[in-house]
Amino acid sequence: MGTGKIGVIGGSGLYAMAALDNVREVEVSTPFGAPSDAYIVGTLHGREMVFLPRHGRGHRFPPSAINFRANIYGLKALGVEWVIAVSAVGSMQEAIHPGHLVVPEQFIDRTHQRVSTFFTDVTVHITFADPVCPMMARALHQAALAAGSTVHFGGTYLCIEGPQFSTRAESQLYRQWGVDIIGMTNLPEARLAREAELCYATLALATDYDCWHSSAADVDIGSILAILQRNVQLAQEVITRTVPQLQGLRTCPCSTALQNAIITDQATLSAAVRERLGLLIDRYLT
Repeated sequence: MGTGKIGVIGGSGLYAMAALDNVREVEVSTPFGAPSDAYIVGTLHGREMVFLPRHGRGHRFPPSAINFRANIYGLKALGVEWVIAVSAVGSMQEAIHPGHLVVPEQFIDRTHQRVSTFFTDVTVHITFADPVCPMMARALHQAALAAGSTVHFGGTYLCIEGPQFSTRAESQLYRQWGVDIIGMTNLPEARLAREAELCYATLALATDYDCWHSSAADVDIGSILAILQRNVQLAQEVITRTVPQLQGLRTCPCSTALQNAIITDQATLSAAVRERLGLLIDRYLT
């Protein structure tokens, strides 16, 4: 009960977790290559936590170059069950001001260069209608309120390929779709977390109005970084307040996402495939 570790994937501006005790670095080798960086393992309120800077320390990897499969696999290998994904985003709604926090419930994927599954030679169809763990999303929302932030619960995160920001025409189109925030990193991350049977939720830090807003300045990296610096401490406080709420046995569908999803006949799985994917599928193989 409650033994699973909590993972934090830090986005732009969040490259470390200052509140961790008993800190050590752990390098993980994965069948999918190297993760973005060494994992920072420690404790927070007595709970074991694993932190990974998504872009690597020094922000070495742009969104399309992140090895999402290795990152998620490494968290799974270290015993993580819960993943808090911190991300900088643009606001697509007037009510979501730069500096506000958002806990989205849905995603739209507009990436096109990324491998979005662990299962390239095994047929696996997971259910992904509700891509965010509802238990984690509620916990993040309550923690953000307790931290005194302005936080919006629900809505849709649109993930674009990047690394360029949107054109004005694209931004207006996405507004017509009714999306709430726009970013470049949470897909395929959320898909892979579900395939790895991890609970996943996003804490999004709104930094700008993209370029759709007629009275706000067009998005530029300088203004984004200034807002991020103010929000990083708040994000760490929200995470600290969330940790005690993630207790007990997981009863959400995330924890058994692969149970009826593996379509390939087990008899056809090679020894190499079983070895590479064993961490993910062994519990369902006979």
